[in-house]
Amino acid sequence: MFQALVAQVGDDVLREVLAHAEAGQFNARSWAYWHYRLGLASPDQVPAFPRRRFT
Repeated sequence: MFQALVAQVGDDVLREVLAHAEAGQFNARSWAYWHYRLGLASPDQVPAFPRRRFT
């Protein structure tokens, strides 16, 4: 399934999705997987989840 997604939209689009992700769009496992898969994080260096902001 993930290979089909990557084939459809490409790595650059997926990097943008991660860069602009909002709280609740990813679970911890998926967040880590996509950062590793797209070369955005090294082991043990996955960025923190996006946080909800209340104004």
